Amino acid sequence: MAAQGAQHGLQVRERCGVADTIVSGMAGRYATALFELATEAGAVDSVKTDLDRLSALIAESADLARLVKSPVFSAEEQLKAISAVLDQAGISGLAGNFVRRVAQNRRLFALPRMVADYASLVAAQRGETTAQVTVPAPLSDAHFSALKEALAQQTGKDVILDVTVDPSILGGLIVKLGSRMVDASLKTKLNSIRHAMKEVR
Repeated sequence: MAAQGAQHGLQVRERCGVADTIVSGMAGRYATALFELATEAGAVDSVKTDLDRLSALIAESADLARLVKSPVFSAEEQLKAISAVLDQAGISGLAGNFVRRVAQNRRLFALPRMVADYASLVAAQRGETTAQVTVPAPLSDAHFSALKEALAQQTGKDVILDVTVDPSILGGLIVKLGSRMVDASLKTKLNSIRHAMKEVR
């Protein structure tokens, strides 16, 4: 019964278009709906823990990532497969019901963005801010701590790092913090050099 109530709550909020200024778009609406339900249930932290665990599983499994992103699978196939993953990982309650609802609505491809948006809402509630960081390879603990400290000094807030590994940027990093973005990737620098060389000719 509680699960049905949570799913109904999500449907109502989606129709009403509830959103928050911190997040936007379809993923933001889903994340906001979940955040409101979790706040009402006093489960904000436990839901975040469950979503973080699911995100880690997706990052570790190419097959699971393909299931989430590929439009080839039907809603029924995605729901059955993701339900098996949730059960195996012990993810239930609001987080489990939410992910199943996302699969039923054919929005599983946007789940990573929904999870990131939910994390942003939680961070805002705690007085934190989230920086989206793209790097070509996983950060060492020392580099992670140094970047976190540098951003904290710049913002005056505790900064949560949402790190994405993208080998295509070749080197350096890209940092997006709110509406600000610093692109210090090697790929961008090389493109700038190529553009400058063309103008010289």
